[in-house]
Amino acid sequence: MTTVPSTTTTPSDRGVGPLLRAWREQRRVSQLELALRADSSARHISFVETGRSRPSEAMVLRLAEHLEVPVRERNALLLAAGYAPRFPETPLDDPALDGVREGIGRLIQGYEPYPALVFDASYHVVAANRGIMMLLDGVPESLLRPPLNTMRLTLHPEGLAPRILNLPEWRGHLLEQMRRQIALRRSEQLRELYEEVAAYPVPDPPEDTGDRPAEPVPYFALPMRIEHEGRTLSFISSTATFNTPMDVTVAELAIETFLPADPATVKYLHALLP
Repeated sequence: MTTVPSTTTTPSDRGVGPLLRAWREQRRVSQLELALRADSSARHISFVETGRSRPSEAMVLRLAEHLEVPVRERNALLLAAGYAPRFPETPLDDPALDGVREGIGRLIQGYEPYPALVFDASYHVVAANRGIMMLLDGVPESLLRPPLNTMRLTLHPEGLAPRILNLPEWRGHLLEQMRRQIALRRSEQLRELYEEVAAYPVPDPPEDTGDRPAEPVPYFALPMRIEHEGRTLSFISSTATFNTPMDVTVAELAIETFLPADPATVKYLHALLP
């Protein structure tokens, strides 16, 4: 099993300088390059990182923006610098986010009959449409108890994993995706989830049903090929997030849609979910 090195930090045990330096090094940006981006000087960036200079609140936010620091971690940087957090974390069921919930609900329902879902930073499913629920037919109740987790549902040996025909490739794609998110978000909860699902035994995939199109399909991305009621369905996955979010909860939502990768899948889904 691949191990991801721990990078979790808290504002209480490290000042803002070392935290900013860690983000800069992770992004592979030099002090000079960051200074040019942030309209500052390499000398000032150096002083900030070594603690010789205390950055203003505006400078912390500007450096975080140019280093593409996630919104949650921007709050941590502000706290480490002695400032109040700037970005709220509103519960998704709060009335203030009614528009967000309604919008993503309409979006994934409008995508039917193709599968689509919304998940948070820990891959917990926030919303799903009929296409997703169709794929979950036959998954045991123990995996469907809230909160549903898309990684557990996909990789658990009693979940979708035994039905995914190209499981080694798809599993590798998902684990690499999680490793990138861990490096970006530095989340201990996400690390624990990664270690759990990476340790799942890998079941043997079912035999290929052989019901492929007469002409080869030129896939432009890695498809997930999954068996459903004796048929092989193929999907290309795409994930979208909100632009310039001002709330931690909204910033960590992701909308994943599954585009049918061949005409047979399109025809089957339209017949099954009219």
